[in-house]
Amino acid sequence: GVGDSADLAAIYLRLVEDGHDVKVFIGNPLCHDTLAGLIDRVTDWRAELDWVRSAGTEGCILFENVGAGRGELQDRLRRDGFNVIGSSAYGARLENDRSNAQRILLDLGFSTADTFEFSDPTTAIRFIDERPARYVLKTSGPDAPSFVGRHTAGRDVQAVLDSGRKFVGSSFVLMDFVEGVEMGVGAYFNGANFLRPACLDWEHKRFFPGDLGELTGEMGTVVTYSRTKSFFDRTLGRMATLLRENGYCGYINLNTIVNERGIWPLEFTCRFGYPGCAILDPLQRTKWADLFRAILNRSTLQFDFEPGFSVGIVITTPPFPYYREAVDEPVGLPVLFEGDLSHDERRHLHYGEVGLRNGALVTTGTSGYALVVTGTGETLAAARDAANMLADKVIIPNARYRRDIGTRLIEGELREIEELGLFDIEQY
Repeated sequence: GVGDSADLAAIYLRLVEDGHDVKVFIGNPLCHDTLAGLIDRVTDWRAELDWVRSAGTEGCILFENVGAGRGELQDRLRRDGFNVIGSSAYGARLENDRSNAQRILLDLGFSTADTFEFSDPTTAIRFIDERPARYVLKTSGPDAPSFVGRHTAGRDVQAVLDSGRKFVGSSFVLMDFVEGVEMGVGAYFNGANFLRPACLDWEHKRFFPGDLGELTGEMGTVVTYSRTKSFFDRTLGRMATLLRENGYCGYINLNTIVNERGIWPLEFTCRFGYPGCAILDPLQRTKWADLFRAILNRSTLQFDFEPGFSVGIVITTPPFPYYREAVDEPVGLPVLFEGDLSHDERRHLHYGEVGLRNGALVTTGTSGYALVVTGTGETLAAARDAANMLADKVIIPNARYRRDIGTRLIEGELREIEELGLFDIEQY
């Protein structure tokens, strides 16, 4: 595994639990305590290439992100004969260059929101004066932040642009706000075709319940593999030819807004998502190693899954949603559990920034992204309640998390999606 902060810790630990040999490179020095005592960590991933090659077809390199030229790097490693899952140079551009992604979607015949690209805030502020509207501000580049405006004349977006905050990089876009239900569709791509089924997901990015506060990396997500085929075919499935022609191999997600006027694609995530991968885990009867084999040797286009929903809750500690470089908060907080957890409950714990210190599990890392708990059920309400019950058993000083993951869907958004005809009539 190659990354900066062990974002895919949950996958690595599941692979170890299933008996596989795993080594992880963590690039950020402030994250070097993450997974301490839980997994074999290395200081130079390139020095491990012979180890990977010696495993033959059973050797695999998993890349977590597409920053710092890692898309091109993955392509080179594939040309050198390595099994690589993650993304590609094409995927990196698709995710990081938002204007380019919108042009590709438009060429494929999608309905796209009007998008305007800028390189300096002053020009964008003048543009909003001349074209007042509600906008979403999106910065290009890896891990780029966004700001969703609420003011109908764009005044709040202008204020952000004028503040000189990190939302503005060398390139950014203003996208017309589209009212509707936000939902994503994701699938594994083996370099030639998609594996089935695809998943549908509903992210909850705001820090506070009721979708208030800052946009975070993620506070929780609802996912399902049930009744997904028709939506996938109308959206992400149309990308197969382009992904095949450009050497993509890994997981890919397309985020959209849906309303009575259609499906409006917003942006791609061209890598494994987190906490998404952890929340999909309990719905995947096929184990991660077997799924990786299917991706790499193209032996099957199907994998086994559980019907129903999985709800994931991200349990965080300060400084989340910021970083310790900016906000000085302690690490090393104990991660405790109320009572004895059952084997099934422990399978629904997905560790993030944690490690062992003197034999005890503690928080580590830079962002306060401690762990994810999941709950599953035939209904979304059952899955949400199961996740909340397990979250209540996790005790970390000053832990914060949302207990309303999935509530808006239960109270009406799922019905809206159903009425729009976006779910399959029968189980896939």
